[in-house]
Amino acid sequence: MVERRDILKLALGSAAAAFAAPALAQTPAKPRTRIVFLGTKGGPRVGIGASNPANLVMVNDTPIVIDCGMGVSRQLVSAGVPIPSVKYIFISHHHSDHNLEYGNLFYNAWAAGLSTPIHSFGPVGIEAITKTYWELNKFDVETRIADEGRPDPRPLLIAKDITEDGVVLQTPDVKVTAFRTPHPPIMDNFAYKFETADGTIVFSSDTAYNPKLAEFAKGADVLVHECLYVPAVDRLVLKTKNGATLKKHLLASHTTTEDVGRIAAAAGVKVLALSHFVPGDDPLVTDDDWTEGVKKSFSGRIIVAKDLMQLALPV
Repeated sequence: MVERRDILKLALGSAAAAFAAPALAQTPAKPRTRIVFLGTKGGPRVGIGASNPANLVMVNDTPIVIDCGMGVSRQLVSAGVPIPSVKYIFISHHHSDHNLEYGNLFYNAWAAGLSTPIHSFGPVGIEAITKTYWELNKFDVETRIADEGRPDPRPLLIAKDITEDGVVLQTPDVKVTAFRTPHPPIMDNFAYKFETADGTIVFSSDTAYNPKLAEFAKGADVLVHECLYVPAVDRLVLKTKNGATLKKHLLASHTTTEDVGRIAAAAGVKVLALSHFVPGDDPLVTDDDWTEGVKKSFSGRIIVAKDLMQLALPV
């Protein structure tokens, strides 16, 4: 026979369970795929504001780094991503603001306990850069192997030159496709498409206005595109000794905000994320300035990326 105090305990327990259930249901699930904008400032200058170019795609907890501008290692730490957990590195082109910390990112992973391989991909030259990096750091590496008992890092960085457009990596979680796009005078320069179960992400790389990039990004969930704001470039060249030459280069090799809007509209992307701002350190430029020209053609969702901002898929 059930006593009254037992009935009361059961009733209280049921009420507590009913109260707790909604709280559990409201706990957000960890996104399977997300972008972390590690460095959003275009160009090689290092300042106290935004970090130099770098992005991260996380797919099922697998970190994939896209470009290695100065500061990428610290930005990964700031984003809560252990550097030794990085599995893949993609370099878009061999301008220093995109590859200068490539070797050092791997070294920092090794210094933090890396014991598994990292595969790197980039235009022709990534294999030579990797070999030269080990020659440059031979004394330090071999000293630490002998003196600290560390594993030899050199076999753990596996570099591969990309020589043509097409799929460069395919795993159960992600397919990565490279697409050559011009960044004068550099022509060996790749945009990358990441196809996951949660959606498709395209990174434009640095690029001149290229309508074919819209075809490559057709239907993408997120297009991360570099952008140039002409009035800020005009202010920059006025205080630069090589101003005229610099302006000619910037206008020929990057995409204005108006043209970024045209690309996003033609591609029909769900979200356009603006990053790699040119120039990226003008305090007078507002978010509205970056989006004003884009909105002339593109009516979809626009994000003005900030360092360490995250975007989860599906969007």
